Order: sequence, then C-alpha cells, then structure tokens
Amino acid sequence: MKIWRWKKKWLVLLLSPFLLFLSFLLADKLYPLPVTSQRTTQTILAENGTPMWRFADEHGIWRYPVTLDEVPDYYLEALLGYEDRWFYHHFGINPFAIVRAAWQYVTTGRIVSGGSTLSMQVARLLEPHDKTLLGKLHQVFRTLQLEWHYSKDEILTLYINRAPYGGTLEGIGAASWSYLGKPPSQITRSEAVLLAVLPQAPSRLRPDRYPERAQAARDKVLDRLAEFEIWPPEIIEQVAQQEVWVFPRKTPQLAPLLARRLSQQYPRQPIIRTTIDASLQYTLEDAAMNWKNRLPAKSSLAILVVDHTDMTVKSYVGSIDFNDNGRFGQVDMIRAWRSPGSTLKPFLYGFALDEGIIHSESLLQDIPRVASDYRPSNFDTGFSGPVGAAESLLRSLNLPAVQLMEIYGAKRFTSKLYQVGLRLQSAGGEPNLSYILGGAASQMDQLVAAYSAFARDGKAAQLRFMPTDPLIEKQLMGEGAAWVVRRILSGDGRPPLNRSVSDIVPLGWKTGTSYGFRDAWAVGVNPRYLIGVWVGRPDGTPIVGQQGRITAVPILEQINGILMNRELNQYRPLPTDPKPDSVSSVTTCWPSGEVLDKEDPNCHRSQRGWAINQMIPPTLDMVSTLNNPTYRAGWLKIWVNEQGLRVAADCSGAIEKQIALWPVGLEKWIQPNERRSTLIPQMDQDCPVPGESNYSQLLVTGIINNQFVRALPGHNELTLSLNSQGGFGSRWWFLDGELIDTLREGAKLELTLTKRGVHNLLLLDESGQIDRIKFTFE
Repeated sequence: MKIWRWKKKWLVLLLSPFLLFLSFLLADKLYPLPVTSQRTTQTILAENGTPMWRFADEHGIWRYPVTLDEVPDYYLEALLGYEDRWFYHHFGINPFAIVRAAWQYVTTGRIVSGGSTLSMQVARLLEPHDKTLLGKLHQVFRTLQLEWHYSKDEILTLYINRAPYGGTLEGIGAASWSYLGKPPSQITRSEAVLLAVLPQAPSRLRPDRYPERAQAARDKVLDRLAEFEIWPPEIIEQVAQQEVWVFPRKTPQLAPLLARRLSQQYPRQPIIRTTIDASLQYTLEDAAMNWKNRLPAKSSLAILVVDHTDMTVKSYVGSIDFNDNGRFGQVDMIRAWRSPGSTLKPFLYGFALDEGIIHSESLLQDIPRVASDYRPSNFDTGFSGPVGAAESLLRSLNLPAVQLMEIYGAKRFTSKLYQVGLRLQSAGGEPNLSYILGGAASQMDQLVAAYSAFARDGKAAQLRFMPTDPLIEKQLMGEGAAWVVRRILSGDGRPPLNRSVSDIVPLGWKTGTSYGFRDAWAVGVNPRYLIGVWVGRPDGTPIVGQQGRITAVPILEQINGILMNRELNQYRPLPTDPKPDSVSSVTTCWPSGEVLDKEDPNCHRSQRGWAINQMIPPTLDMVSTLNNPTYRAGWLKIWVNEQGLRVAADCSGAIEKQIALWPVGLEKWIQPNERRSTLIPQMDQDCPVPGESNYSQLLVTGIINNQFVRALPGHNELTLSLNSQGGFGSRWWFLDGELIDTLREGAKLELTLTKRGVHNLLLLDESGQIDRIKFTFE
C-alpha cells in the first residue's frame, strides 16, 4: 500500500507539467491574446516620409508603426541594456530578476528595480491588469502566450510600437516624429537613450515639459550602459555632454482632405505613403491662406498640382482653410461636382484637329445663332465674325465652340472623355450642345488628369496618389493634335516665320467661368506640371464679377512661378515636347480653307497654321445651311459670258468660273468686296440659269439704322410694325439682347416700346444671316 502511494505521488508529479501545459493550451484557445483587438491608427505620409496627417484610435491614441530595421541598433542596445539584458535568453519571465527585485524590496523597504521583462511589459500594454496577485498571475499568463505565439523580434517590435510616450503618443515612431520631428532611423544616440527611458514614466518625464527630469533619466540609462560596458566610455561621455532639447510637440496637419480621401479608400492600412511634396504642400497651403482675405466671404479655393511626367500628385489643397467652417473648409472641392465652364473646349478642338475636321487656322463663325433650343452668346456679349480655330480657342469664344460641337456631336464628345475617366453629369442626363460651355458638372481631379493628354502625346493618364499606384493611360487624341492644342493654349499657336519651334513649351492655360459666376477655373500645363485652380463658394451661391481670367488665373500664375523657381533651384532639366512628324506648317486661304496661290482672286485672306498629317479640310459651315444649296458656303461653280454676267452652262460663249463663298452668316462682318452680292455676278436675262434661286440678303424693314422715333403726343408707348426682307426660313427677333419673338418667313412683328433711350434690334434667320438696327426712342 505504501509503495502504491509512493508511486501515485511520483505519477502526479510527473504528469503535473503535462497537465499544466494542456491547461495552458486550453486557456490560450479560450482567451486569445488581444493583439489585434485595438483599432489600427493611420498615418498619411508625404513622399519623403514626413507625416502629414494622423487618424487616432477610439481613445485618441496615435501610433506610427515601425519595424526593427527602421530603428538604430544603438537604440535597441540602450533599451535592452536598461530594461531587459536577458531578453533573448529567458522564456518571458526572468526568475533571477524577480528574486533580485524582491530581495531589494525586503532589504531597503522600497522598489529599487523591477522584475518585469519586456515581454511582461508588452503583456501589460496589450491588456492592463490590477496590481494584485491575481492581476500579476494574469500578466504572467499573457506573457507566456506572447512567448508561445511570437518570436523575440516580434515581441520587441510590439513593445517599441506600443510603449507609452506621454499624452496620446504610443510607440517610438509617433514619439520621434512628435518630439524630434524626424523618423526613428535618424535619431542620435542621445535621443535614442531618451526614447528608451521615456516609457518608464511618460507623463513625468515628458521632454517638452520637463527637460531636466528627462535629462536626469537619460543619464541614469547612460550609467547603466557604462556599468555593463554596453557602450564604450568615450561614447557615453560624449552623449552625456549633450543637453536634452526637443521641439514643442505638434500634430501633423498637412493635406487633410487628401488624408481623409485616402483613409476612406484604404481604411485598414496603418501607413499610407503618398506622392505629395511636403515642402510644396506647405507653400501652397500658405499661399491659399494668403488668398483667403482677398476673396469674398464664404469663398473657398482648391489647388491640384500633378507632375505630368509620371502623373504623381505633388500638392492637394482641397479647400482654402480646413478649419474655417464659414468657408466650408472641410468640403473637398477637388472631388466636388461643379460646372467646368469653358475648360472642356481644348478637348473638342483636339478631337476636331485629330479627325481632320479643322486645322489650327480653319475658319469658324463667331456670330449670333439659335440651335436646339439653346441660344449661347459669347461671354463679352460681342461677336467677332470670322475667326481662326486657334484664336477662337485662345479667346475662349463660345459660338465657334458650339459650331464645332454641333458638327462633332455632343454624345460622341462626352463618350470619348468618359473613356479616359472624365465623367460629365447634367440634370437631363443627355449630352447636348451646352456641355461645351459648362452645361454639365465634372470633378477637378478627373479634369486635370484628362489635361495630361496635352503633355503626354495625346495619352490621358490617371492620377497617382501613392508611389505604388500603377501608371494607367489611354490614348485620347493623336500626338499631333495634342501638340497643336498645347501650343495654342500657351499663346504660340501659329508657326513662326524665321525661327524654329522650341521644344520646351511655356505655361499654357485655359479658363472657365460657370453660369451665374458660381465657379472660376484655370487649368494649366507647364513643362513639368499640370495645375488646377478652382475658386468659388462650395454652397453654389454666385459671386458677381467672378471670372476665371480675373480670379483663378492670378493664382495659377503665382503657382507656376513657384514651381518653375523650384525647378531652377534644383537644377533639373525641363521636359521637352518636340514637334511630332505628323504636324506641318501650312498656308491656306479664307474663305475656302484650302491651299491657294496668294494671287488667286479666291484667296481673300491668307492664314498660316498647323495641319495634322497634311489634312487640310475645307471651311466648315453651319448645320442649318449645309442642306440649303443657295446659302451654302464653299465653292460655287458658275458660267459667265464675255461681259462677266452669269449665264447658263449651255449658253454661247459661256466660260466656267469657280467662286469661293464665305459662310452666309458672316456677311455682316466681312468686307463689301467679299460679300456674295459682289462675288456672284448678276444674271444675264438673255440667257438665264434655269430654276436658279438667287441668294437674297436679310434686311429689317419698317425702321432704319440710327433712326429717332417718338410716341404720339399724350402717349407713353410706341408700337412699331416691322418686317423682314430676303433671308431664309424662320426669323428670331432680339431686342437689347433678349429674344422677343420667333416668326415664320413673311410674318410681321408688332413691337411695343415703353422704355425710352437707345435700343438695339437684331434679326436672325435660319441661314445664319443677321441684320442689326440701332435706334433711339425719345
């Protein structure tokens, strides 16, 4: 019996470790380590690694995770030498350290040194416990779990990223940036020792508040390093002579709206490195603040700068002041849907050039018109008549753009932009002519990205916010069309006579002003950068007098100056944009748009411009006159007799003659000797052209130009009975710029006047002809 009892005791003794181990495994399964239970904090970095913005966890704690490779070896030496010299040799609990700490407490009556290892400290950081025996046992259990699941390097990594550093800082990464303004990899030995000891009493030793205490604690660590000969004496002596001094603690606050955008896009990524140039971002945020007081109340400002050589975003200013609620500072206007005004026009001209619809000096018509229930007018309410394509784009004339849009097709235009990521939205949802003048909404980031086509040989590329983002691009137009449009936007749209074309293109820009002065735009392309500027009120209320050229262009030019000075100071060669082989200089003639000898009587005006692949298209006409041979522009073949009168082709002595006709809508803007009444000979009544319907000029009848009219005595109003003569189709009557009636051909207009003063009457027909009368009602 005694032998059995003795065997039983030994059996229990032998099985106890195994049972304890099984109990540990069961407890480990039931109560896993809470390593991942805390919400990951996020830090948004600039291109150089500088933190721009941080997102703390639910307790306001900020961590900046680093790896062991990102901290100096001498920091780890100081940390382990002071905290746990046997870290790599024990199993998480150092019994010798516990015995030593207990003996010191018994003999001195106070705590001389702690018995906790780094593993035990990590366990306490992950799950704080009460300072009781039960709490200590809980800490021991968690420590054993750490040692079971993680390597020593992984545990050390957990410590350096979770150690408290005062206030809302955890980890050496957050502490190094907050106190020292640099990454842990760049800290000095003195700073390394300081950061090693701060977690012992982070609030009491905060170096920004108590530098003397912090220095005393640092020196205590140096003494320990000297005692155990971890560092050479001469190094310790040098470090001891350095005073503890740190920056006032500050929170990274740069590019907040980009930070929010990327945080929403990558919610589980603790470190997000961007392509932002930190110094440029600081400069442009300061510039935005300087502009703040010059802009009307409740106005905001957005700036986007992109390096078009690789499409990396270098600056992102989403609002004028993130902290100004009165200016809706937390609304990101780079992502907001706003009317782009005229900033879409370069794409339309590029498409038209690319497909041979126009060349750079093609004749377009800047005249009043009515089309599809939309009656645009130029922004300055004036009309230029005949204009070249380059001039109409450079001056941002509306009516030539509408003429091109009508020929090219609004749906086709919108679809091409959509394919490269530039989406357009409108209330009706159906693309129409108004899109080219800002009748649809777009977003700045997509708009600026699409402008990259003018600097990247016609390929539009997506923005890259992070270095890991791939470069994605798609052909939007040919490289020749992109090159010509970029030259036009830079003010150098005509081929030079006696000099070569520079490969470096200066700043080219396009403005935009939305209806009601709600949005002012300027989008620019300089040798290296795309620049987008938007000014307006985020709530969409108008600002009277706000225009892209007046409001946004000065900001654009200031930014361009900053960027080009940086290029100069960095001694970086500027990217070039040489003329493609597909582009050539041509000299054409108006009105035909073709190449003619200058002495040819049909060459009324000689124009020098750029053509793509030698495509020289004839002059465009309006859609309204293309189906009407009588009013169509271009070449007219006639036969004349010896007296120069027009005759039928089979008449005796008939001579064939080609006449180049201007578009009929330009009759009021061209010289008298260029008009149809001069160019087309009178009919010879002895041998007339059978079935010929002669062109007839549109005229207002019932009042003459510069006439003074009066009401009858005792009457305050006057009714004029007006009619039209000549022309074609329906007539639109405008008084002082406002449409007052639409009548069929031959119908009279009864115009009642009540307002005295000078009035301007304009009559427009379907062929595009106009007649203008200025009169005074006394």
